[in-house]
Amino acid sequence: MILGLIIVAIAAPVLAPYPDDVTEFHPAERLMGPSVQHFFGTDRMGSDIFSRMLFGARITITIAVIAIGVSVLIGVPIGLLAGYYRNWVSDALMRVSDIFLAVPQIILAIAIAQTLGASIENVILALSATYWPFWARLVYAETRSALNEAYVEASIALGAKPLRVMVMHVLPNISSSIIVRTTIGMGGTILTAAALGFLGLGPPAPSPEWGRTIAESREFLPEAWWYATAPGIAIFLVVMGFNLLGDGLRDVLDPRTRRSTSD
Repeated sequence: MILGLIIVAIAAPVLAPYPDDVTEFHPAERLMGPSVQHFFGTDRMGSDIFSRMLFGARITITIAVIAIGVSVLIGVPIGLLAGYYRNWVSDALMRVSDIFLAVPQIILAIAIAQTLGASIENVILALSATYWPFWARLVYAETRSALNEAYVEASIALGAKPLRVMVMHVLPNISSSIIVRTTIGMGGTILTAAALGFLGLGPPAPSPEWGRTIAESREFLPEAWWYATAPGIAIFLVVMGFNLLGDGLRDVLDPRTRRSTSD
């Protein structure tokens, strides 16, 4: 499912039957139902929904990958530092993450996006600012647990510097948890980005972003049912795909899960 999304995003100009419909309008063909010419029907401006869906996958991938990447780059180092050291800096870093976690994620993302304005860049910034504490908390807990392992204690006893211990010993052994959390977080990011687009805080029109497409279809329901159905199913499949991928990676990478399953 995820591979299909990536292929569609890359090959959208080739796969789309009407690639110009992302920016061009055809009022004479507005709100036409699914047919051989238009697989998913047309929208309020007569644009081919199937073509816009393919190009919308590019926006979805871009937002999810960059937002999650920034969140990981911020949260993982903070979690490592806070978990390794036991001083006021560690406490301060965790209290900052607690402040972000205390506010519902979607509410904080809406507030940031509303303040900055509707654009892809601001959506990515809003999502990154609300997601990094999840990785910081995860890495913090995993690091504290890893410090009690014999291999870490041995490296410290041999005189290894803190940076080497964190990068060469702790981080590789907690990477499986980070990978699983990142994969599952992709689905949540896509869902939140669609919610921001639905509220008009995502990329502005005529962007083919899936959440915005669903918002535009509201006034034509239930007659033009296909208008909202296609992007809704796309969001559902992509989010479910990332969640299933995360569950599968957890079963493969986490030895404790494999052990409990075999038992």
